[in-house]
Amino acid sequence: MTTRRTRRTARSARTARSAGLVALAAAAALALTACQGDSEDEGAAPAKQDSASRSTGDGGASKGSGGSGAGRTPDGGQSGTPAEDRTAAPSATAAKGTPSRTQKLVDGSTAKIYALGGQRHRAEIVNDGDLLATLETGEHDAGLDANGMYVVLTMGGDVRSWMGGEHQGPGTFELAGDWKAKVTKAGEGRYRAQILGHDGEVAMLDANERDTGVVANGIYIVLSSGGVISSHE
Repeated sequence: MTTRRTRRTARSARTARSAGLVALAAAAALALTACQGDSEDEGAAPAKQDSASRSTGDGGASKGSGGSGAGRTPDGGQSGTPAEDRTAAPSATAAKGTPSRTQKLVDGSTAKIYALGGQRHRAEIVNDGDLLATLETGEHDAGLDANGMYVVLTMGGDVRSWMGGEHQGPGTFELAGDWKAKVTKAGEGRYRAQILGHDGEVAMLDANERDTGVVANGIYIVLSSGGVISSHE
């Protein structure tokens, strides 16, 4: 009897120890899980801080295009000021437009021709990056006496330049194409030229403090405000 009781007592002790070990293991597992949860929560904050610093830091996406200062949202969109409010005033280059073509002139300079709409054109004469003169058509062709180089800009945007063939008015002079020009002085800094053909007047030029020009049946003519007239076929 004593032996059986001793064996039962030993088995009970082993069972109690096993239960105690299981409970201890479960408690340790719970403690480990809690520690891991705390570690993950502590590591999340720096990640959020890094994300914020990337969206607003110098040199980041918050600068936007053109230095607008608008940030970028995570999906790639822009935050901050709406795009329509960020629209800048047109630059001088944009207002001027891009030349439709360029053309070399007889003195080595270049004419940049701009189409302004309809029959309006502008020609900027430049040399080594310097703007020397500007011609612009309105209801008529435009002309220029550029120190002995004569330039005509037509309403169609054509440019013709030449040198020589000048006459000093007032007076009546022979022009290219068998035309004649009757140049008269109409006032200080103002001359008129009546362009005559076989059948009478074909054109009238009025240089009132600025040069003028015309193309008449393929003949290019410039009259300066100083009374100089020149033509080219």
